[in-house]
Amino acid sequence: IRSGIRFDYVLEDTKSHFLQELADYHVSGQLRVAPEHVADKVLEKMGKPSHKVYLEFLKQYYACCKKSGKEQYAVPYFMSSHPGCGLKEAVELAEYIRDMGFMPEQVQDYYTGLDPRTMEKVYVPVKPHEKNMQRALIQYRRPENRKLVEEALVRAGRQDLIGFGPKCLIRPYDGRRTQKAENLKTQNGHIGNNGKNGRGNQNQQSNGRQQKQHMGKKKTIRNVHKKR
Repeated sequence: IRSGIRFDYVLEDTKSHFLQELADYHVSGQLRVAPEHVADKVLEKMGKPSHKVYLEFLKQYYACCKKSGKEQYAVPYFMSSHPGCGLKEAVELAEYIRDMGFMPEQVQDYYTGLDPRTMEKVYVPVKPHEKNMQRALIQYRRPENRKLVEEALVRAGRQDLIGFGPKCLIRPYDGRRTQKAENLKTQNGHIGNNGKNGRGNQNQQSNGRQQKQHMGKKKTIRNVHKKR
């Protein structure tokens, strides 16, 4: 079995050993499951249980894998731009993916304008640019997504995720260039303007002496005729 497991149904089955048998005999390394999101606001629109149910499934699944002595993983499906999902919820999903330690290769998009259960209007990111930002947040490690990720974080008021800390999604572009320039200055010996290093002053003085010596030895047409 590679996919198709309803993890919420599995947790409801408390009398059988289905999950242990699944881990023992029916998983070939990876089990694909579909939590689809982590924000409870979005999961409610999907008709799915809260995120803590998925976390409990993972806990029991990995316990069964450990008991069977097999190194097996659960690979989640995620969905961007679902009804009810704004940039705030998209950033929440990106943070969860960051903590997983790997990035999904495929992302699904979905949208409609109504809740089919109540026929009430639901916020949907229909503009292509916002949909692209939400998708980029899920795959924030890709270099081509950097500008979209930065714009999304700024719009969501989550500039705290732009920096050099372990929880940051991306690094500040200007800060990176500045740091690189400072490193080059340090390597070349140009530290401050107080002259403590002195390497730059020594080079300038040496070049000045060489220029003076060269000018003193320069031959002109007038000097050549006088020597003769």
